[in-house]
Amino acid sequence: MGVVLASLANADWDFSLINRRASSLYGPSTDGRHRVDAWRAMLSERKPASDLALLQRVNQFFNQELRYVEDIDLWRVDDYWATPVEALWRGAGDCEDFAIAKYFSLRQRGMPAEKLLITYVKVLNPERAHMVLTYYPDNDGEPLVLDSLTDTLEPADSRKDLLPVYAFNGEGVWLPDATDATIGSASIAGDIKQLSRWQDVLNKMKAEGFPVEGNTP
Repeated sequence: MGVVLASLANADWDFSLINRRASSLYGPSTDGRHRVDAWRAMLSERKPASDLALLQRVNQFFNQELRYVEDIDLWRVDDYWATPVEALWRGAGDCEDFAIAKYFSLRQRGMPAEKLLITYVKVLNPERAHMVLTYYPDNDGEPLVLDSLTDTLEPADSRKDLLPVYAFNGEGVWLPDATDATIGSASIAGDIKQLSRWQDVLNKMKAEGFPVEGNTP
């Protein structure tokens, strides 16, 4: 799985091919193509001087380009994980789609996988499921939360409204520390291949023309 994600993150993405595949898979959409072209332009911008500036740029881009729509209303199923292209083609997505799109964008911009975790959380009041992207500056630093509901990046310890359930990236799955149930405290718990919806996203990205090497398990 590391090989598959490395190829996605480090290779050039052929957006002409990706747009053609998206049109074939999801139907022609002038607005969708424009949003994907805007994504390509954002990924091609000069790299900001700091990680924080890059995080803010990517977080704001997707929060502005995508409308928040629940899966049942957008896809007619209870839980669906869209690729970045699917979400941009529709111009909408729910929290998982925002977090996944931000994760792949930051990886493509050179952000190391170990600094990023897609984190499934429970919002405490009112109680509901939610997903965010968390950025870890170093082993001891307080992670920042990239949330589909706000353009502001907040430290995890200030998000008392969020209780972590599990987190993952292309390298594995993490569970919160039983003695410290905060977003920034987690330990490795499993292989990413066990997360079937993540495998579905990778398979769909391969069909969209992303340079995934070999077979996705």
